[in-house]
Amino acid sequence: MRKIYNIGVEATLDVIGGKWKPIILCHLGNGPMRTGELKRAIPQITQKMLTQQLRELEADQIIDRKVYQQVPPKVVYQLTDYGTTLSQILVDMSVWGEQRIQRLKAADEQNEIKLLADHQGYVNGMNNTEVK
Repeated sequence: MRKIYNIGVEATLDVIGGKWKPIILCHLGNGPMRTGELKRAIPQITQKMLTQQLRELEADQIIDRKVYQQVPPKVVYQLTDYGTTLSQILVDMSVWGEQRIQRLKAADEQNEIKLLADHQGYVNGMNNTEVK
């Protein structure tokens, strides 16, 4: 494989870029989850897209997939040690997003902008980050 990146952020986005991967990673930051649990935590994602994103994250060694041989089959996903190195990036993105929501609300009180969950999905141990 040969890839050329102009700046390091391109390599980061190559792994966690897109709409769903950071959200999946934030949820897995709270601990291992089954596919159905992830689907319930992210109701807007389709099953096909969830499966695709999980496969890509697994291929990049960001998450592990553990299959239990039982009936019905049980599959659990969790962050790898390498995947947990993304925790600060994800926390910073979450804090920035919360600040943006506050800013948009302040700029136009007519807008109906909601944050349904405060700090849900922050990586364990990092959920006490203060929003300024």
